[in-house]
Amino acid sequence: MIRAWIDPVVDDDGHDPRSRYVEQFWLGVLGPTATWILRRLVAGLERHPNGYRLDLTLTAKMMGLSYTVGRSSPFAKALQRCTMFGLAHQTSDGLAVRRRVPTVAHRHLRRMPEAVQRAHDAWEECSVTIESLSRAHCIALAMLESGDDINVIEHHLIAVGVDDQTAAEVADNAMKL
Repeated sequence: MIRAWIDPVVDDDGHDPRSRYVEQFWLGVLGPTATWILRRLVAGLERHPNGYRLDLTLTAKMMGLSYTVGRSSPFAKALQRCTMFGLAHQTSDGLAVRRRVPTVAHRHLRRMPEAVQRAHDAWEECSVTIESLSRAHCIALAMLESGDDINVIEHHLIAVGVDDQTAAEVADNAMKL
C-alpha cells in the first residue's frame, strides 16, 4: 500500500519529484532507478490521493527491472534508497512517500562534483522577479489551455527561455491548481 507522507514543511517548500531540481541535484544522490520509482509513486498518489495498492512485480517489470521478495533485487534496492534518503518510510501496510522532495542536504552536496555544487549555489541564489513569474505564468496557462500535460510544463518553460527557478515555481503552482 502506498500512502502520502504528510509533512507540511516539505509539502510547502519542497520540489516536485519530476522537476529539473530533482534531475540536477537529487539524481546523483538517489540514483536513476530510485528517482524513477519515486516519480511513479508520486504520480500514483496524484491519481489516488488516499493511497493505492502497488503491484511490485508488475511495476518492476514495467520499469525493465526484476523483482524478487527480499532486498537483493534492483527494484527492492531502489525502494530502499528512497527510504534511506528520507523520501519514503515503512508503514504497517506498505510505504508512506513524500509528494515533494526537500532541498538536497549539504552533506550530499559536498560529495557532488564542484560544477554541481556551483549550480546548486546559483539555484539557491537566484531571485525570482514578479515580471518573470507573470510572464511564465501566462505561458503556463496557455500551455494548459492548449492541452499540454501539466507534468511537462516546467521543461517547456525552460525550453522557451524561462530561468530554472521561475519555471520550477510556476510549474509547482500549476500542479496545485
